[in-house]
Amino acid sequence: MARIGWEGVFPAVTTQFESNYDLDVETTAKVMDGLIRDGVSGLIVCGTVGENTSLRRSEKIAVMEAAKDVSRGRVPVIAGIAEFTTAFASEVAKEAERVGLDGVMVMPALVYSSKPHETAAHFRGVASATDLPVMVYNNPPIYKNDVTPDILASLADCETIVCFKDSSGDTRRFTDTKNMVGDRFVLFAGLDDVVVESVMLGAAGWVSGMSNAFPQEGETLFRLAKAGRYEEARALYDWFMPLLHLDARPDLVQCIKLCEAIMGRGSELTRPPRLPLSARERAGVEAVMDKALRHRPALPDVGLKSAA
Repeated sequence: MARIGWEGVFPAVTTQFESNYDLDVETTAKVMDGLIRDGVSGLIVCGTVGENTSLRRSEKIAVMEAAKDVSRGRVPVIAGIAEFTTAFASEVAKEAERVGLDGVMVMPALVYSSKPHETAAHFRGVASATDLPVMVYNNPPIYKNDVTPDILASLADCETIVCFKDSSGDTRRFTDTKNMVGDRFVLFAGLDDVVVESVMLGAAGWVSGMSNAFPQEGETLFRLAKAGRYEEARALYDWFMPLLHLDARPDLVQCIKLCEAIMGRGSELTRPPRLPLSARERAGVEAVMDKALRHRPALPDVGLKSAA
């Protein structure tokens, strides 16, 4: 971990759009700055929550450039890479390196359901195209390709692959990975509603969806778990859990952006094919938010400081 210094909460930043669905770079930059000022440890741009696959190549680069400008070195910035082919993904990785970001988070090749050796070859191919540190992103419910501990272990010889984000929800994989390759990879939790369990099993960081709406609560929860302050963490986790469950839904982006909008941190607008929540679904999310805000807890001291 000393090689990259990635630890703590890295919100998967939302991408903001105008009412006509054009990219709103200025508001996206404001969202990023607000998260940094609230004390998060890093940023993931152009991830799943950032609607990567709905962005044109030029828009992805614009978001990366905005993140570089906003961060000013205050926190690490990692760009998500989600493309159809290894060649396309490699091109975006090179753009992230040109922009001067701190790393890339690489998803499996989209659409194609690859065999294990093909999945490994994709990550190896992208990693070989850039000197940036690479986070391997596993999210089988969404992307249909499962990066198992066996596949990850086969990449241990690739020096630029340094981090593994798991969104499978199966926390046993952290233990299996450590048993196979020790501390070779920095482990990140990728699913909000198993974060405390993931930290207990060795996760050094958390790529979080709901921390877009509640960055201080997210960072505090993570630090409590990391410090072994489980009684305090449990109380905050119990309060947070109904919100964190929203990150595990197929419509997680709409849910997270709605919560973000309720908190006055961004717009709920998503770009098609993601459509607004139905009236019933929206009312359900609003009810969860209403209860959470009525019972919002005072946060224990974990040394959280706002960035300048």
